[in-house]
This record gives sequence, structure tokens and C-alpha cells, in this order.
Amino acid sequence: MTHSPLIRAVIFDMDGVLADSEPLINEAAIAMFAERGLTVQPDDFLPFVGAGEERYVGGVAEKYGYPLDVPAAKRRTYEIYLDLVPAKLQAFPGVHDLIRACRQAGLRVAVASGADAIKVAANLQKIGLPPETWDVVLTGESVTRNKPAPDIFLLAAEKLGVAANECVVVEDAVNGVRAAKAAGMRCVAVAHTFPAERLQEADVVRDTIALVSVSDLAASSIE
Repeated sequence: MTHSPLIRAVIFDMDGVLADSEPLINEAAIAMFAERGLTVQPDDFLPFVGAGEERYVGGVAEKYGYPLDVPAAKRRTYEIYLDLVPAKLQAFPGVHDLIRACRQAGLRVAVASGADAIKVAANLQKIGLPPETWDVVLTGESVTRNKPAPDIFLLAAEKLGVAANECVVVEDAVNGVRAAKAAGMRCVAVAHTFPAERLQEADVVRDTIALVSVSDLAASSIE
């Protein structure tokens, strides 16, 4: 048995972890492409989940060989998305309880999302966890390289004032799990967006965030 360092901070991805937003951004991106006369499929976006919206829409455009003004397309996708948020966006059950338990355990908490600040702020506000309730909030605009690069998680550790190996990441996406492991961090994955078998690079996989415990996050040893 190899003992791991004491976990001092938990870094949460946002989309698909805290908020059930993946179906909404998918709907918004499909609508954006439809406005441009291109019919795309929901599953076209899966390889790009967690990598930020520029890659999310740009990757699908590349798949279809469609010339796309990616920044303009991202802006339009966000416009459609933000119209959906008030009526449709919900926190996943168990999110508030887990964050409360983390605080009670003395863990620092951060959000590190590949999305732009406008989306992060809208999501966190809607689910009752506004930016000011976190120790650190980072967005895709905080780094040059988005997930699966480890940059955003390493920056989160720096901002939190802890070492990378003292952090655990909660992720839902393959790109996010890979980013966490590349950062040298423990990772707990939730199978909200991808099936559990796609997330096996994580240290722990749970079907939902409601099933994640503080002991999952801060396990003192790994086999």
C-alpha cells in the first residue's frame, strides 16, 4: 500500500459535476449550428466535453469540414445557453451537502471550469453557489491551455496555496480526469456525463455526486 499526501483542497469541475448543464450547452450548440444551416448530432460533441466551448464547437465544425468563426459561434452558443439557464438549469442532488461536508472537514474548495467566466458565474448563481462562496474560482479564460492539459488545476492549487498532490479533483469528463492526473492530483469521477467504464483513469468513480463522500475525496492511502 502506498500512502498519499494529506488532502487539503477539493477542486470541482462545474459543468456535469455541480450543475446539470451538459444537456443545455449541447442543446445550445446544436441550435447555433442549425442557425448556420448545419445539422449536427448530440454525440458529435462528446470528444470535446470538458475542453472549453471553443473546442466544443470548433471540434464539431472540424468533424464536418464546416468553416466556422469559432469566437462568434461561441458567443452565440452562450447567448442561447444563457436563455435556457433560468428555467432549466439545476444543481445535481447532493452537491450542496458535499460542499458543506468539505467545509466541515476543513478542506478548501475551488471551481476550475473550462467554460468562460460569463457561463461560470451564471451557473454558480443559479445553483445557489455564487463565486464568492468559493475559495478560488477559475475559468477557461484563466489559462492558455484548457483541459486535458493540467494548467487550470495547477493554477488552482497555486491560488489555494497548497501543493498539487494535496488536491483532489472532482470531474465528470474524460478530458478533465486526464487533466487532473497530468497535474499529479487525486481524482474522483462522477458518471453524470460519461459511463463509468470511460472514467477508469480516475482513482474513484461514483455513479453520481450524491454518492461521493469526504472519505472518497480525502482518502489517506491508495492501493
